Amino acid sequence: MENFVNTLEYNTHREKITLPEYGRLVQKLVEEVKQIPDREKRTQQAKAVVRIMEILNPSVHQQENWEHTLWDNLFIMAGYELDIDAPFPVPMKKELEQAPQIVPVQKKPIKATHYGRNIESIIDLISTKEDGEVKTAMIRDLAIYMRTQYLIWNKDSVSDQTIFKDIEKLSDGRIQVPEGLELTQISKQASFNRPGIAPMGQQRGRNNARRGQRRQRK
Repeated sequence: MENFVNTLEYNTHREKITLPEYGRLVQKLVEEVKQIPDREKRTQQAKAVVRIMEILNPSVHQQENWEHTLWDNLFIMAGYELDIDAPFPVPMKKELEQAPQIVPVQKKPIKATHYGRNIESIIDLISTKEDGEVKTAMIRDLAIYMRTQYLIWNKDSVSDQTIFKDIEKLSDGRIQVPEGLELTQISKQASFNRPGIAPMGQQRGRNNARRGQRRQRK
């Protein structure tokens, strides 16, 4: 048994795979192809390996130049040391390993984190609408959603006027809530929970079910 354990080879002890998506077997095949002395046979075996790579990674077909990509990957796994007659020019190591350019992303700070960033986009959209029934309905729906988000994260009661003031503040005055606007009443049975947290009733039910299972096991 001790001799058997000593012969086991763990991945942590092996050399790092260049392209893990193709697996260690393909990496070994590439290394064997490099050792073939005859150039013509080496080229034939390289084509066979590329075919295996295509089968193992079918999603490559979604790329525009997928065949070129496969051959580039072959040369990458070979450490750019594969002398064959390839259908595509041998890639330059500097070109493939060049770090991608960082795309600058401008993000404005969120004015009210408990409402989320999307609220600001919705407010920007509503602010472009002309006054009327449609805009009023949109403001009401927005206020109801904001009230729900407020109760989820704050767990305190909140008045309609507080939500209306937040809308006007977040819109920098571009939206004025119409006078007399009222929101639907919140049901006494309504439960507001943060994402990933089950409502209290469901949580109690789960706990009771777990206790029952433990008693049956005993």
